[in-house]
Amino acid sequence: MAKELERYQKIERSIITTYRKEIWSPFVLAVKKYRLIESGDKIAVCISGGKDSMLLAKLMQELHRHREIPFELVFLVMNPGYNEENANKIEENAKLLHVPITVFESDVFAAAETVNAQSPCYMCARMRRGHLYAKAKELGCNKIALGHHKSDVIETTVMGMLYGGQMQGMLPRIKSTNFAGMELIRPMYCILEEDVIRWKEYNGLDFIACACKFTQKTTGTDEDAFSARRRVKEWIAQLKKENENVENNIFQSIHNVQLDTLVEYKKDGEKHSFLDKFEE
Repeated sequence: MAKELERYQKIERSIITTYRKEIWSPFVLAVKKYRLIESGDKIAVCISGGKDSMLLAKLMQELHRHREIPFELVFLVMNPGYNEENANKIEENAKLLHVPITVFESDVFAAAETVNAQSPCYMCARMRRGHLYAKAKELGCNKIALGHHKSDVIETTVMGMLYGGQMQGMLPRIKSTNFAGMELIRPMYCILEEDVIRWKEYNGLDFIACACKFTQKTTGTDEDAFSARRRVKEWIAQLKKENENVENNIFQSIHNVQLDTLVEYKKDGEKHSFLDKFEE
């Protein structure tokens, strides 16, 4: 008689069976298409404790288990100032999912709020990334992996146009400008958030959301009334009711840029105009 699978094994199996089309196949596609993992890499999988980074950890574990090339993994958790409940929740979920995490402390939440108390999120993200790069490099890693997914890419593209006055994407891999020899990769680049949520709910999992003090103070108040990302998310969801391909169309648009139809564009910080060639 076959041995009953443990819960973590059932969760792992759901990734490559129940959600093979929605999660596993797009994950493998991104890794191969954008050449995110190379022989000899040592990758720090950065775990915030949310649904995206926890799924990323399991995906990377599964890929490592069936790897075609040699690479190493470290599962890195930075505690930027979580309260005890959230810190415990992350460790409990890591134990449940059999993810061997390495935890280190920082004061990012407090520092970001001190620098910009009214809107610390941008500063927080930059500081967190810097700490993660530094710790990963200390551990001998040459790459950090973040849990940004396809929906993040789509929303960021639209937000740039509507609120930033620019057409700007989110790359699947980036070379660090501050940490020599380090790269950032986004292996969930082709996975939609709605499928991450379905996987989480199917397995009865409960993860933390953004756990910073600023979010805790403003959620549910008038200060929380406007969020560009939330507005864009809602707008895309509404458009999807009319056109089910709207997300893929936006995503493909950053893979199919027609430079010769643009009035101006920037490359390496230098502005170029259609007139440059028009007047030749």
